[in-house]
Amino acid sequence: MSFDDISVLLLWTAIAIYTLGFLAFTVDLARRSELAIAAQDAKARTLVAAGGGGQSIEDIRAEEAAAKIALEAAPSKRGRYLFARLGVVLTTIGFLFHVGADVTRGIAAGRVPWSNNYEFALTGTLLVVMVFLTVLVKYDLRFLGAFINGLIVILLGGAALAYYVEVVPLSDPLKSVWLVIHVFVASLASAFFALAFALSVVQLLQSRRERNALAAVGTDAAPRTRLPFLRTLPSAEVLESLAYRFAIIGFVLWTFTLIAGAIWANDAWGRYWGFDTKEVWTFVIWVVYAGYIHARATRGWRGTRSAWLSIVGFTAVIFNFTIVNQFFQGLHSYSGLPS
Repeated sequence: MSFDDISVLLLWTAIAIYTLGFLAFTVDLARRSELAIAAQDAKARTLVAAGGGGQSIEDIRAEEAAAKIALEAAPSKRGRYLFARLGVVLTTIGFLFHVGADVTRGIAAGRVPWSNNYEFALTGTLLVVMVFLTVLVKYDLRFLGAFINGLIVILLGGAALAYYVEVVPLSDPLKSVWLVIHVFVASLASAFFALAFALSVVQLLQSRRERNALAAVGTDAAPRTRLPFLRTLPSAEVLESLAYRFAIIGFVLWTFTLIAGAIWANDAWGRYWGFDTKEVWTFVIWVVYAGYIHARATRGWRGTRSAWLSIVGFTAVIFNFTIVNQFFQGLHSYSGLPS
């Protein structure tokens, strides 16, 4: 077997293990839902026995405070959710196979493995998982595990099926040290944007649940939600704050990507900017996230509007990688696919 054959085998093994991790995290959310429903029913019975009138503002704030403490708890003091722990173990094992797939592809190519769509997806998704596992050391974001693993399985499996190409020599413009720096930093920025995107989606769900809970304050019936596990998660405000932090890190990296790309363009084509489609979309992404950061920091664009800006930004990243790379002709047509 060639190193590329080994890479493909390791890749599909990683996808299979990520799928198992997705299932484990999904079961964890289901178990959290069961626990949340049981706790809510027990609370309701206590209130009825005491002659209370349903959940109060103080109860809601106490739940939010407990969830925030759990979010920032040290790994040894976190809730012992069996399937969440299993999901982390499986994701870590999948990550190791993923690293093996990336490294062996690089060995087969004799260069860094991110010169076409397939290799960029291979490395980019690897960095998403790396950032997720690294962040778990500080924040208990295991509730994002199903989302992250599901996203990785879709993106990585889709790339393996639609974008796979055999190893070919680099074209002349790619024979530069900027291939190592520029593309890697862009991939790392995308990983932080992906995490911010996941948090923003959960934020929207949590925000809706919180509105329903506040509307039910003082009534006899406790509000039900289709996703009871949300009661065990941090508040929408805390989720938004985390998404904002990760988006800022991604934005700084993306700014460097934009500058490095201009320097590379001058080395390769003798101009810093030429309104090539890829250049334009890279700038569009920068503008979206710059607007998101500026609007939230200075104009009070918080809550639902902030979450949607984060989601739009990551959608633009995916559009740039898929549609722009594959269907728009220009100097940056490096998808590796036959035209």
